[in-house]
Amino acid sequence: MAISDIKEYAHLAAADVESLSDELNDIRRAVAESLGGADASYIRRTIAFQRVLDVIARLLIHGTRTTPAWVIGATALGVAKSVENMEIGHNVSHGQWDWMNDPEIHSGTWEWDMVGLSSQWRYSHNYRHHVFSNVVGMDDDLGYGVLRITRDQPWRPGNLFQPLRNLLLAATFEWGIALHSLYSEQDHADTDSEKSADTRALVGKIARQMGKDYLFFPALSGRRWRRTLTANLAANLLRNVWAYVVIFCGHFPDGAEKFTVAELENETRGEWYLRQMLGSANFRAGTVMAFLSGNLCYQIEHHLFPDLPSNRYAEISTQVRALCEKYDLPYTTGSLARQYLLTLRTIHKLSLPDRFLRATADDAPETASELKFRTILSKSETSAPRLRTGLRTALRSMPSSRHRQRNALFERRDYHA
Repeated sequence: MAISDIKEYAHLAAADVESLSDELNDIRRAVAESLGGADASYIRRTIAFQRVLDVIARLLIHGTRTTPAWVIGATALGVAKSVENMEIGHNVSHGQWDWMNDPEIHSGTWEWDMVGLSSQWRYSHNYRHHVFSNVVGMDDDLGYGVLRITRDQPWRPGNLFQPLRNLLLAATFEWGIALHSLYSEQDHADTDSEKSADTRALVGKIARQMGKDYLFFPALSGRRWRRTLTANLAANLLRNVWAYVVIFCGHFPDGAEKFTVAELENETRGEWYLRQMLGSANFRAGTVMAFLSGNLCYQIEHHLFPDLPSNRYAEISTQVRALCEKYDLPYTTGSLARQYLLTLRTIHKLSLPDRFLRATADDAPETASELKFRTILSKSETSAPRLRTGLRTALRSMPSSRHRQRNALFERRDYHA
């Protein structure tokens, strides 16, 4: 089962959690106070690099006839799109650079180079995902509605197709994000007219994006339009797969824990911090891979401080790791290949009904619970199987109770992501 008592799971007293919170607040304060010209230069250089790379890639695609040049051009375009989406678009939309007061590099104005709308994504991601990270029934990013990645999500016959769904999601990740964000936006709309407006806004963005990638640039190539069209398709595929791998490796490998709604009741800032640390995972990366991943190889640090500039995550990570050692907390990390293979194992394993799984629900590699630490349980007390049955029954009772509970929690929560 997912964690319902985070202090028990982490073996920390309330005073320890508050002490941890104070130390994390100190890290945040020190970084925020030190932001300045070097950081502003970093994001401006990054934007300039991405735009120059985009132009060079398109010139290679348009102006050369050899296959190697086409491959280099399409790959370079895929890299440019990845940098724009992850190191620029994702991080700008988190408000990481709002302190610059630059209207062109601001969370309220940046529109990224993909089919989804930044405004719709900001609600589903910055708020519903980051505030309610890994809370079953609250965070829709747990499997994105198409994958079962914890036994707290009830098994359905459609889950047998998870391996194929996973491949399709990887190839079309920008479309999955766009629809996921739309449904999240519509979920809190008050009227049907608002829902229709959200849909029209997304359709308009899709039309503009498709027109740019698959009509405008191919038309510029004249008789060689097929060459440009296939290059754009290849670049978008590369970007989609890379973004999918990075995101999945930060959220679904072993050690990225899940939580019940009960954990949100009276949650303190320190407990929120602790939930981010236990619910996220890093992967090891050098300077280049970190840049290409939007510095989301530091997913733990990103979830702790989503609105601090990404170029600071490397230095923050050494301090966070030290705190994990001090408070005897796990700091989940590994190679990119290892984290992805663990994620794949979970996706394939949980495509099967629970009766085919060996590990207990409270001590499975993909999801653990504080119950695994309770060695003495009276038979008169509620057993783990009954707890699982109760949770599944609650999940099956959605959506009506789920939406009422969500809306109440959404209204009470501050937008601190």
